[in-house]
Amino acid sequence: MENEATKSSTQIVRRPRAERGSGSIYRPKYRDRKTSEVHECRFFWIKYYRNGTAHRENTHSDKRTVAREMLQTRSGEIATGNWVPPKTQKILVSELFDGLLLDYRNEGRKSLKFAEQRWTKHLKPVFGQLRAVDVTTDVLNRYIDKRKGEGAENGTVNREMAILSHSFFLAYKSRPRKVYEVPPFPRLKESDPRKGFVDDLQYKKLCDNSEHPWMRTMLAVGYTFGFRKAELLDMRVRQVDLLNRTITLEVGTTKNGEGRAVKMTNETYTLLCQCLLGKNADDFVFTWANGKPVRDIRTTWTNMTKAAELPDLLFHDLRRSAVRNMIRRGVPQVVAQRISGHKTAAVFNRYNIVDDADLEAAAARIESRGATSSFAQTVPKEGKTEHIPAN
Repeated sequence: MENEATKSSTQIVRRPRAERGSGSIYRPKYRDRKTSEVHECRFFWIKYYRNGTAHRENTHSDKRTVAREMLQTRSGEIATGNWVPPKTQKILVSELFDGLLLDYRNEGRKSLKFAEQRWTKHLKPVFGQLRAVDVTTDVLNRYIDKRKGEGAENGTVNREMAILSHSFFLAYKSRPRKVYEVPPFPRLKESDPRKGFVDDLQYKKLCDNSEHPWMRTMLAVGYTFGFRKAELLDMRVRQVDLLNRTITLEVGTTKNGEGRAVKMTNETYTLLCQCLLGKNADDFVFTWANGKPVRDIRTTWTNMTKAAELPDLLFHDLRRSAVRNMIRRGVPQVVAQRISGHKTAAVFNRYNIVDDADLEAAAARIESRGATSSFAQTVPKEGKTEHIPAN
């Protein structure tokens, strides 16, 4: 009896065996190359299965509780389809950016060139050789502080953050996933949208100081329809139908990738007839006197705006002016939005900015309506509840 009691008191309590296939926690052993002695690894490793294949991962911790939590996390990720192979922890941000470039090429995005420029000049020196798992909030905030110290505007930094964010999002959306999660990318407050406009008097001054026929025509089309500079410079003769008086922007040639068509005004028709004289269907509409296409308008634009005493004016201000002019002249917003090529009403309304002249015109209309309307203004008479005209 004593022996049985002693045996029961010294009996070792063993942990219940884990369910088969649920994984295990262990410390691997290794042999010292110099002494040939066998040692046990300091850190715990976990072993788990996915689709019958075993995966081993170092927890980098000497605590069993940490290893157990990590094993449970991996099991949950496998069950929900969010598991990422351990080897992807070594993936670099540069590899994520390669995936972004591939996606941009497949979609035919025009912003591909600008994304490459921002990556090469600013992002690559900081993030190129950094592992994706090491991109933390602190790392992103330090980059933002660095760029602002270099004089970068908040909008510029936001565009760079957008490139990184999209790279991580595509990696997270891919199957199998290349990253566990997408870190929260900061977004800085940007300045209010530019409010530069051109009125009819300023437009006339620009036209009077335009030295080249192609510049005069670009002014007219930009101020009338709000076409973007790139859309005009890329325009071919075949897109202008003089018989039906239409201009067609083909699918894939616009910023949002969608095509659109407009009917010419008398001014744009007359000027485009001069630009198309003697050209073939595939020739560019806007060319120099020697027939070479116009690719850069900066010098011509600067000279013209200075001569017109509008040195701070941008070509894009013509687009903003066209939107406001169409609304002021009674063009329905849905039609004006279709002409200008704004995909959403929110962006369109950023261009249709109300100024003091609009408010004054509204007040004048209200007063004119009041003057022509007949209505009785009534005031209560003392001691009675009835109303009589104030007149």
